[in-house]
This record gives sequence, C-alpha cells and structure tokens, in this order.
Amino acid sequence: MADTAENPLISLSQAMAERARLARFLVAGIAVPGHRMRSGTLWRKDVVVASEQRFPDAGDAQVTMADGSAFTARVAGRDPGTNVVALTLDGSPDPAPLPAGEPQPGGLALALGADDAGISVRLGVIRSVGPSWHSRAGGRIDRRITLDIGVTRSEEGGPVLDPGGGLFGISTLGPRGRVLVIPASTVETVLEPLLSKGRVERGWLGLALQPVLVPEALQAEAGQSQGLMVMSVSKDGPAAQANLHTGDILVKIAGESVTSPTAVAQYLGPDSVGKQVELHLIRADKPFSTAVIVGIRPDR
Repeated sequence: MADTAENPLISLSQAMAERARLARFLVAGIAVPGHRMRSGTLWRKDVVVASEQRFPDAGDAQVTMADGSAFTARVAGRDPGTNVVALTLDGSPDPAPLPAGEPQPGGLALALGADDAGISVRLGVIRSVGPSWHSRAGGRIDRRITLDIGVTRSEEGGPVLDPGGGLFGISTLGPRGRVLVIPASTVETVLEPLLSKGRVERGWLGLALQPVLVPEALQAEAGQSQGLMVMSVSKDGPAAQANLHTGDILVKIAGESVTSPTAVAQYLGPDSVGKQVELHLIRADKPFSTAVIVGIRPDR
C-alpha cells in the first residue's frame, strides 16, 4: 500500500481539514428569537458581520462562537446595497488578521458556516471572477466572485477562504441560488459607516425606472435605442423638485448613456450626495435636460 504521504488525495483531505480547523474561530452562529439560526463572521474584536438580505428586523441577537462561548449582540448597522449587516458584542476574542485571498477561476474555496455541531464546511470551485458591479440597491461590490458550491440559508454569511488561509470574504446567496462572495474589501469599505452611523449614505434621485425603447424618430439624436422610463416619482424627492414626471424617459446621466437601473446606481454612490448632476430625458417625444441635486437614499 502506498504511503499516506504520497497519496495526493489524502494529503489534500488532510490539508483542507486542517485549514477548516484553523479557521473555525471566525465562524459565529447568530440566534434571533423566532428565527432560524444563521451564520456570521467574526471580522474584528467585538464585531461580527453577516449577510443582510435575510437578516431579521431585530435589534438584539445571541452570538455563539465555535468554541461554545456566547455573547449578547446588538445590530449596529445594515446595508442592503452591499448586503452586509454588522453586529457588535462585548468580550469576543481579537481574531488574527488573515491575508486577502486572490480568487482565480478554477481555484478551490472553503465556505464555512455555523450549525448545531459547531461549524459546517463546504468545499467547492471558484466558478468565475468578474470586475466590480453595482447592486440594484446602489451598493458597489468590488469583485463578482461566483462559487460552484452549495450553501444553505443558515450557512450564508460565513467566511470563505482559499486553501492557503486567505480570506475572500463572506458568502451570500445570489439570483437563482448561486453562491456569491461579498469581498473582504467591500466589507471593510462599509464597516466604518455601519458602526458609526448605522447605515451607508448613498445618492438618491427618487425615481422608479423601467427599461424601454427610445422612440424610433429620436434614437439617432439620443445616440441610443434604449432608455429608462420614469414609472413613479417620490413626493418631495430630488427628481420631483426638478419637475420630472411619470412617463419621462431618462437616456443619459452626466452625458453617459444609461439603459438599466443598475447603470444609474453607479452614479449614486456615497460621494454623489449633495452634488448636482445633469439628466438628459425625453418628454412627449422632445429631448430636454435638467439638473438634479442628489439626495440621500431613505432607509427602507
């Protein structure tokens, strides 16, 4: 029989098990009364982060670490834009800093989560790695990292690592059940405003938009065949103050074409608040432009 050390599958298995053992200190189980347990990641001393999209509307929670230590936690802030919720607690250990993982398509990834036995571990392949993207809620996510792996709703929000112990970020469930990673750099970007203000302030126009074809006679002048029809205008919002109407067609922001709501979101980051932006629109088959002062996106 071949020596165990010469068997690459056994060596891989042992290496993955050891990596999971070393990373278990990051895994937090989050319990909110009346809701199923969910997973979080100990990001720094006394701070746990998790996936925001299905996190209960609650102020307090109980956090249990993999070693059995338990803490009362408070929801410090949540950001639907990047799908991050931050909780603060007292007395948790200070996790050793991990190097940033560099995701590569075809590379391996370990997704950890909390369960009744302590931790769960999923091993999978990095399916794809893309550039930064904007969510429909206006958040900028630094990389689009998709995993070929299965993660349950209770495991969502746990840490995702490379085989060498580098931290990719935290797991989340995307469209059609795909598992995505919220990169560590994105978590770091939103964490300070979540802890200090409870939210990330982003720009807001006060418009509900729907993709639509630009009238054929105006496509050449507009320089595009698609735009965004204004379906509703929030009362007293920035667009209402600029006299925009339902039925207007938005074609450009600051001179750049926009054909989807997510394309609009990239112009409405935190730095846009309070600034003037020029909108190019069509109303009653006539093009016009107007300036809007970007407001602060309201809480949900």
